[in-house]
Amino acid sequence: MRVLGRDRAYLYSYPELELSCRELSDYSALIERRASGEPLQYITGHQEFWGLDLQVTPAVLIPRPETEHTVEAALELLRGIESPRVIDVGTGSGCIALALALELPQAEIEAVDISAEALVVARGNAERLGLAARIDFGRSDLLDRHLSAGPAFDMVVSNPPYVGENEADKLQIEVREYEPHCALFGGQEGLDVYRRLIPQAAEVLKPGGWLVMEIGYSQEHGIRELLGNWKEVRTIPDLQGIPRVLIARQ
Repeated sequence: MRVLGRDRAYLYSYPELELSCRELSDYSALIERRASGEPLQYITGHQEFWGLDLQVTPAVLIPRPETEHTVEAALELLRGIESPRVIDVGTGSGCIALALALELPQAEIEAVDISAEALVVARGNAERLGLAARIDFGRSDLLDRHLSAGPAFDMVVSNPPYVGENEADKLQIEVREYEPHCALFGGQEGLDVYRRLIPQAAEVLKPGGWLVMEIGYSQEHGIRELLGNWKEVRTIPDLQGIPRVLIARQ
């Protein structure tokens, strides 16, 4: 499909099609890249998320289906708020912010990332999808740019780096060797970003505001301890029954 610039239906409709020498060469080159471990999404430059066709590059984490649970949890909480103000921390490709903008036309959404390269990708996705006017993109180390402004947001949502450096050898080569380490690893045990993000979220959330975070396998207990006096703390499992999204109220 990539080499021919055709969709799947075309391939099924013309099984007798023969590739030209140039097309066969291009196809073989792509196969070699995939065989070396390079993710298919970086080869094609695309990944589907929440029904959206997102462009991805090695500057951003490849959006996972599990992160759609984070979007679902955020939507459930935000639909009861008139004109909510939301900030997506560590936006990467922009997948969470874009999905929320698509579903909540009344929301005011901001998306931040420490990586200038990631923000280029996120802004590009927003422009391609016609959502650029709905999201304010900015560069920030977590919530640093808002800490002096006081409570302003109804929700902080994030899929932060949560893989422990002590687990690097367990990752697939596609992840370990190709995806951006700053978007993957959160210190030795994977909790370093949560230790900073949770108290920062407490500063920028309005009273009663929500913190929605994706978490890694076996991290629920440690993150609950970091939340201290936060209210209405609960987790939502993914389709494998693993706690995947943690919700807390200011």
